[in-house]
Amino acid sequence: MAGQEDPVQREIHQDWANREYIEVITSSIKKIADFLNSFDMSCRSRLATLNEKLTALERRIEYIEARVTKEPLLRPLEDHFK
Repeated sequence: MAGQEDPVQREIHQDWANREYIEVITSSIKKIADFLNSFDMSCRSRLATLNEKLTALERRIEYIEARVTKEPLLRPLEDHFK
């Protein structure tokens, strides 16, 4: 009977070692997933902020372009009324 306990105990110890290994792997995967989710949210937020800034700059450029293209057209009229 003592000879049968050794293999059984060995299996139990191996089972616990496997469970601990699986727990470490599972925990590591969860940490990686949490990091990636956090990174994703951070990137999305920063990209949204950047998009708002770019949109504002585009509007300003369009306004300036409109003023520059209208300006030469207005000068002959101003000269005419002088």
